Amino acid sequence: MSNLQDLIAQRDALDKQIEETRKAARAAAIAQVREWVAAHGLTAEDIGFKASGAAKAPAKLRKAVAIKYRGPAGETWTGRGVAPKWLTALESAGRTRSEFLVA
Repeated sequence: MSNLQDLIAQRDALDKQIEETRKAARAAAIAQVREWVAAHGLTAEDIGFKASGAAKAPAKLRKAVAIKYRGPAGETWTGRGVAPKWLTALESAGRTRSEFLVA
């Protein structure tokens, strides 16, 4: 079993070494990029990043759909989706959908 424990200890040591090497490489890359940015007077926008604190693009506004049908009690329906109960009840009573069209 000590062989397994030795392997686990080696793996942990390697993981630690990998993380330290990754941090050192990252720090070196950041230092080099900062040097280039300063040397050339670049901004985040020049590189293709959004400027920090920049306002988001406004969300698309949804336009209201025009009312297509109006019932006798003032109910409305755009004509999209399932017909409302008030309209189906009137149709089952013998009225036609075209009677409730809004001009």
